[in-house]
Amino acid sequence: MAISVKQMLEAANAAVPKITPAEAREMIGKGNALVVDVRDAPELEKSGKVAGAVHVSRGMLEFRADPESPYHDKNFSKDKTVILYCASGGRSALAGKQLKDMGYGQVYNAGAFKDWAESGGAVDKPGS
Repeated sequence: MAISVKQMLEAANAAVPKITPAEAREMIGKGNALVVDVRDAPELEKSGKVAGAVHVSRGMLEFRADPESPYHDKNFSKDKTVILYCASGGRSALAGKQLKDMGYGQVYNAGAFKDWAESGGAVDKPGS
């Protein structure tokens, strides 16, 4: 049976808790957190990213997160709290669901980058 994007987002939002920028800052402050920007490179070049975040475009996430993949990113570890964000919260929800399906336990959707920036969250400016 075919599934729609709406259904995928509903399942992702049910599986991955949505958090506020303040909650994300609190989790980051506790340490052992990985912040992942799943937007595409041109979006980052335009706006920057959450300070200290790792950029992994949505299309490469599974390859970077799987320790068996030749493209594995050592920043990904299943014992870390993973906080994802994108431009609006949709891609980060889908990415979070995928990480949950891959065995990551503590996965959160911080939603939109603009919400982080507008709330006073630290930002690494483009080109820095």
